[in-house]
Amino acid sequence: MKKKNSIMGMAFFGPALVLMVIFLFLPMVLTFIFSFTDYFALNPGLTHFVGLENYFEIFQDELFLKSFLNTVKFVIIIVPLQCGGALLLALAINKAAHCKKYFKVAFFIPVVMSLAVVSTLWMQIYSPEGILNTLLEHLGISAQPFIYSSKQALPSIAIMSAWQGMGYQMIIFLGGLQNINPALYEAAEMDHASAWQKFKDITLPELKPLCVFVFITVTIGAFRMLVQPMVMTGGGPDHSTYTMVYDIYETGTVNWEMGLASTMAVVFTVFVVILTIIQNVLTKGKEERKLVHKKAKAR
Repeated sequence: MKKKNSIMGMAFFGPALVLMVIFLFLPMVLTFIFSFTDYFALNPGLTHFVGLENYFEIFQDELFLKSFLNTVKFVIIIVPLQCGGALLLALAINKAAHCKKYFKVAFFIPVVMSLAVVSTLWMQIYSPEGILNTLLEHLGISAQPFIYSSKQALPSIAIMSAWQGMGYQMIIFLGGLQNINPALYEAAEMDHASAWQKFKDITLPELKPLCVFVFITVTIGAFRMLVQPMVMTGGGPDHSTYTMVYDIYETGTVNWEMGLASTMAVVFTVFVVILTIIQNVLTKGKEERKLVHKKAKAR
């Protein structure tokens, strides 16, 4: 019976494993190998092993360094904006007495829309004659260039990206809020706790695991930004929205320098993994310190 169950399990798991090997693990291994070569896709027969030469080259490349800084700036803007906005929306919907389902659907619709479609829509919103500049002019503010300015393009794309993805994190936070024991709030009300005290001492601690999950997923997703600058600005103006993933894409599929693109991909992956580990360590450290503090108070 056990053998039969094992065969049945492998029959279901086998196809998925084969697909993972072909489309996930094998490309990862090949990317790592190609990063040490001068592999040129249009002439693969002349590939040579170059060691760490590609790694030295990309760190001396001003465009790669600029794309790295642009990506970091984008992450710094979008992570607090998207996480904070999603939490505020979840709190508002959780308190709403009517039309909860309507608000959930309304805020989640942008998530299921194609990024290319959303980017095209916001290009019209950000245009000099668009609705946003029209509203600003009615308020007595001069029209802004938004994505047509090297200073405003990256923040403008970050705001659009936060709006597009906020609904997904909102649903996660909403599920966490609905799982908090109402007795905790009732006890706080008996102690005459204010709304801020209830949020700080009950809501946030109860949502902490979800906050960590959302923070990490939003950060990783922000580092992978590609479609928005590709559709809206083409990496401009003056490469102000040129990101690491965009640089990898252009190097590998436009210039056909697969060896160099593979090197960039490896560096990008290592950086994201290190950042994720640091986030986990810092979060766990804070949690452990809070537990120790609570135990000390209890004693």
